[in-house]
Amino acid sequence: MAKQTISEERLGSEPIGKLLLSMGIPTLIAQLINLLYNIVDRIYIGQGVGREALTGVGLTLPIITLISAFSSFAGAGGAPLATIALGKGEKEKAKQILGNTFSMLLFFTVLVMTVFYIIEKPFLFFIGASSETYPYAHDYLMIYLTGTLFIQLVIGLNSFITAQGKSKIAMISVLTGAIANIVLDPVFIFGFHMGVQGAAIATVLSQFLSACVVMRVLLSPNTSLRLEKPYLKPNCRIIQNSLSLGISPFIMQSTESLISVVLSSGLKKYGGDLYVGSLTILQSVMLLINAPIQGFTQGVQPILSYNYGAGNMMRVRDTYRKIIGITTAASLLITASAMLFPTGYARIFTQDPDLIAIIRQVMPIFLAGMLIFGIQMGCQTTFMGLGQAKISLFIALLRKVFLLVPFAILFPMITGNVTSIYFAECIADALAASICGTLFLCNIKKILRVPTS
Repeated sequence: MAKQTISEERLGSEPIGKLLLSMGIPTLIAQLINLLYNIVDRIYIGQGVGREALTGVGLTLPIITLISAFSSFAGAGGAPLATIALGKGEKEKAKQILGNTFSMLLFFTVLVMTVFYIIEKPFLFFIGASSETYPYAHDYLMIYLTGTLFIQLVIGLNSFITAQGKSKIAMISVLTGAIANIVLDPVFIFGFHMGVQGAAIATVLSQFLSACVVMRVLLSPNTSLRLEKPYLKPNCRIIQNSLSLGISPFIMQSTESLISVVLSSGLKKYGGDLYVGSLTILQSVMLLINAPIQGFTQGVQPILSYNYGAGNMMRVRDTYRKIIGITTAASLLITASAMLFPTGYARIFTQDPDLIAIIRQVMPIFLAGMLIFGIQMGCQTTFMGLGQAKISLFIALLRKVFLLVPFAILFPMITGNVTSIYFAECIADALAASICGTLFLCNIKKILRVPTS
């Protein structure tokens, strides 16, 4: 028990630079490993099954993203509040937040599975599936949905492990499933000749292993923030507060589904299946850019929350300045590498010359806005860590709903050119980052003057 108390208290006493490294690097690694769940499937399918299969699995991305979004709705909203409570010394309240989050995840599991088993076919055709690509999307999705509970638990509860200062254990939980996925994918896809169904089975089994690790940690008597039966009873106030803060990451992720729908349907209309296939690769590369940065920010966010709850504003300022500097530099460097070497990135996923030719042309356009998007990622993390639900919600809506969706619909209508859809992404990203940075500068001093109690 004493060991766990030390893990929490170091959030308020250890030097910020050292703390950022010890908290951020393990979750950065964990996020990169978690990315392999999506990327490895696409690599094996694109290289070994074919272009239509790669496009079909890519069409399931909106649904997969939405499943993850519901996990964040509960987990990413509850975890910062639990950490703030720990900073105030309110451990019983933190346990109650964890218990209510678990109950919400169970509810979301039933909801998501029921809805998507019902609407799967019309939804996939609506977003751009064809008679050639639908069978692959269907085969993958029907199996993937059976693992919804495991995905909810891994994504929704892992942040509560990080909230206690145990980012290395959180990393191990993700690492367990990712390694299993890398090993099982070729076994089921090629060894058992199961194609996309094999990829889905490998993913579900891998997520199950990760969920087992997460639950073992949070049920352990040696864990200070532990999942206990008395705290599972829904508390309306806690649920409301958690969802109010969680609505921002939920919208950020769920609108990725909306974006995939809009972009896929536009590319299908103005270009065809080949252009829809290009989106699968482009979004995969964007994940390669975002994943390490998001992993880092997820790991260091508890530092902001704990010190904000403890009223130590000097440490809060030092932390967010370093976070924003790191995320901005990382986004610039990683994006620049993808823009300079688009063919190399494309060949990771496919050897199809027509698809590679399209990627070579459009990847620098599609990713250009990500050069400065690290500004938004750092500022958004700070707003979330400080419990600023309203500002976080606006920022979440800004990039995708207010900017990218209208741009992606209007640009090709005006130009009649499929390339304009790729321009919509980069312009929306750059504008959103600029506006978010401005909002941060205008609001952060006022936020830190307001008492946390």
